[in-house]
Amino acid sequence: MGRLRAGINAVTAALVVGVLIGLALTPDGRDWLRNPGLPTGGAANASASPLPVAATAAAPPVAAVPVVPRLTPLAERAARGELRIGVFGDSMADGLWTGLYREMRDQPGVTVTKFSEVSTGLSRYDYVDIQAKTARQIAEQPVDVAVILFGTNDAQSISLDGEIHTFGTDGWKAAYAKRVDDLVAMLRGRDIAVYWVGLPAMKRAGFDAKMDLINTIVSARMAALGVPWIETESLTRNVEGEYDAYLPETGTGRQRLMRAHDGIHMSMAGYLRITEPVAARLKRDAGLGAPAAEVVPAA
Repeated sequence: MGRLRAGINAVTAALVVGVLIGLALTPDGRDWLRNPGLPTGGAANASASPLPVAATAAAPPVAAVPVVPRLTPLAERAARGELRIGVFGDSMADGLWTGLYREMRDQPGVTVTKFSEVSTGLSRYDYVDIQAKTARQIAEQPVDVAVILFGTNDAQSISLDGEIHTFGTDGWKAAYAKRVDDLVAMLRGRDIAVYWVGLPAMKRAGFDAKMDLINTIVSARMAALGVPWIETESLTRNVEGEYDAYLPETGTGRQRLMRAHDGIHMSMAGYLRITEPVAARLKRDAGLGAPAAEVVPAA
């Protein structure tokens, strides 16, 4: 037994000597020998935070307050005798452009130009990079206002920074929100007022849920950025809140076919229906069609 204990003590002593020699050969080890209370690596990384005494719940990240550039008011632009409106988006925006053109064609100095393109969106920049394309478009043909309607092609995965984000995941939501933010920032950085139009209700429940998710993300970003958000979903449902291809026409109340057979796109009557609040907001902000001030004759 005595011989066994002596053997263990000898091995332990050898291990201790080996550890001490190893510590003496490294800067961190020498620091520890001078101050055994210092964690190894503590002196080498002076910027590192001290270890917490007890684990605590991480505070939620604080969202940065967006910096909103000063934009020339639409009324000021219109007062100069010119207001250039551009419509950007996918095939749904094509119909919006047609309706907006009809609504604004009698306004002196107002032009409405189509920049939209079918089968495009904010998800597949490997197909069409909307950020780069829009920058080229407005460089070639400047506008004062950008009316935007995207989404019907966006229920797809997004590739961002070498990572694929599946539609609907938290990563996808963040990536999509970033592309929305980047597009708005680029336009406003060029003194272009932005108006974002929401997606209408869809016939198929599954597709409607996907478009509703996109509406939720974009409307939240518009609220955070201070951009006018013009929803159209309520305009494309009946009084029971259900999708309906036939809805009453504004003014006459007559039932009209508002949707195409695919349950996604609109008829011309439908595009005019979702255009009405967009045109009304633009006219209001630009002071167009406002009644002239009454002139009171002197006594």
